[in-house]
Amino acid sequence: MSKSEKRQRDKLVKCRCTDAEYEAINKKAEAAGLTTSEYLRRTALNRRITVRTDIRMMNELQRLGGLQKHLYTQMQSNMTTELSLQFSEVLTSIKHAINALDMTPFPVEDMKD
Repeated sequence: MSKSEKRQRDKLVKCRCTDAEYEAINKKAEAAGLTTSEYLRRTALNRRITVRTDIRMMNELQRLGGLQKHLYTQMQSNMTTELSLQFSEVLTSIKHAINALDMTPFPVEDMKD
């Protein structure tokens, strides 16, 4: 958005809503990565709004997998078969969790309140 478009937005629209409606609007705006104002503008003007799965969640899972792998390599000298199996199960579970994250955008209307 250019600066000239921002300058043109000088009208303020107010609306009343319940606490639940307010929370739902803010939750959907945050999930879409938009400000509340931009979310409401796009909704009112029938513009497209898409939400992506939380990328921070995926990054955290990758970080935990890296830490688990680091621990595995540090414990090589004291490794038992049972301990190795436990490390393998944890790494496999983390990998499945990362693969299960669907990074496909979906319409915000499909989000449950």
